[in-house]
Amino acid sequence: MKPKALISWSSGKDAAWALHRAREEGEYEIVGALTTITGDFGRVSMHGVRREILDAQLQAANLPLFPVMIPSPCPNEIYEARMGEAIASARANGITKIIFGDLFLEDIRAYREEKLHGTGIAPVFPLWKITTGQLAREMISGGVQARVVCLNPRKMPRELAGKAFGEALLAALPPGVDPCAENGEFHTCVTGGPMFSKNLEVKTGEVVERDGFVFADLLLA
Repeated sequence: MKPKALISWSSGKDAAWALHRAREEGEYEIVGALTTITGDFGRVSMHGVRREILDAQLQAANLPLFPVMIPSPCPNEIYEARMGEAIASARANGITKIIFGDLFLEDIRAYREEKLHGTGIAPVFPLWKITTGQLAREMISGGVQARVVCLNPRKMPRELAGKAFGEALLAALPPGVDPCAENGEFHTCVTGGPMFSKNLEVKTGEVVERDGFVFADLLLA
């Protein structure tokens, strides 16, 4: 039997492509999506994606949700406690792997490895050290459809919020911005691709600036 795995699901392109890659490689039985949700707002943490969009994504991906509910603001000790509870519950259900869409940040990888050490669950990084310009175009040519739902206005123009992730967006990125935004320049919400049984129909709602970031609200059409 294949080891059971969760995908660490942020709602964005890297998580979606990691899911696609892991399914293609076929080494694990992926049994659910682990997602941090800010309970006060009913949205995916940091990305700001509405719960109904998340639910539609996971229905299209044929994955049950393993939610990690956190408050806002969320002190790190509360985040780590809630995540620890989720990890323990996953392990009790026979899960031994968590798949992450991390690309090259060594400190993030080390943090995940440290927190999972001794839990009986090991991290998996199917996209690790793929050149991000190459990876971005691999996603686009592979059929990923996504929108920019959050961006750092100190690094990117505000008007790129809500734009489609594609060649036009890559061409519009300022110098120094990573094509996959691994340094947090922007976050996306995936609405279609080979990891889904059907594409999501969405429309862009209000664009707001909050806590130093610009958010484009997505709604199911």
